[in-house]
Amino acid sequence: MSAVPDTIPLQQRLAARGVDGLTLLVLPAVLFLLALFVYPFLYGLVLSFNPKSGGALANYTKFFSDSFLYGTIATTLWLALPVTFLTLLFAVPIAFRVRLLQHQRLLTTLLVIPITLGTVLVAQGLLNYLGPQGWFNRTLLTLGLISTPIKLLHNYWGVVISLVITGFPFTFLLTLSYLSGIDPALERAAATLGAGPWQRFKTIMFPLLLPGLAITFCLSFVQAFSVFPSAVLLGAPAGPTRVISIAAYQAAFEEYDYSMASAVAMIMGVVQLGIVVLILSARGLLYRGPAGGGKG
Repeated sequence: MSAVPDTIPLQQRLAARGVDGLTLLVLPAVLFLLALFVYPFLYGLVLSFNPKSGGALANYTKFFSDSFLYGTIATTLWLALPVTFLTLLFAVPIAFRVRLLQHQRLLTTLLVIPITLGTVLVAQGLLNYLGPQGWFNRTLLTLGLISTPIKLLHNYWGVVISLVITGFPFTFLLTLSYLSGIDPALERAAATLGAGPWQRFKTIMFPLLLPGLAITFCLSFVQAFSVFPSAVLLGAPAGPTRVISIAAYQAAFEEYDYSMASAVAMIMGVVQLGIVVLILSARGLLYRGPAGGGKG
């Protein structure tokens, strides 16, 4: 008797292995990711180990042996971490209030307007408002509250103010989305049982919100850590606000040492990854319950 031929179509055999038309739709996104993210990262990593002179680790040795270079890590952290905490501190109570309002969309739109302005336009506005001859100082001088203008720009505080303004909408939207995913029936049930506002927040809302806050913190921190325009336009890029991105820029476009610039970029990535891992690990230690109290 002759063997029964394999009559199963190729399409069905591929589908049985998880390769079907729906899976193939992912290919453009994968190719896009490889072309714009994975390849540049791997190219920069390899380039960082090919310095102009010296061994493979010459760029990293140069960075960590020069306090003017490795000091930029602490400077950037000193900017990014407080800004991230401040944006979260502002975003959480405002998100709690906004989610209960009737005209939530209108207020949310107003709060996220700084995203549409861009860093440079925000910096220009701050120069006009908070500069030595800006409206803020001129008003205080006119009222006799100060005798000399308050220096709020071209220093540490100018960059912090700019980062908070530009980073708040992003943090607020993420926090509001996580809050909106928590079933309000849980809070109402706790109130029915006699729990006060603080008790409801501490025992119900905060544990359910904590996983989302950790992710929000990580994303906001990464955004603040990569600060560049604000540090140049509103800070002192040769002094207190010489962040690590400025060191990478100078290596690439002033010294034309792309290998060194790639090494600085890799160090930036490692520092950011370290903070992200630390935050996510701390989240696991603080709370091991469900990731959220979803509706429905």
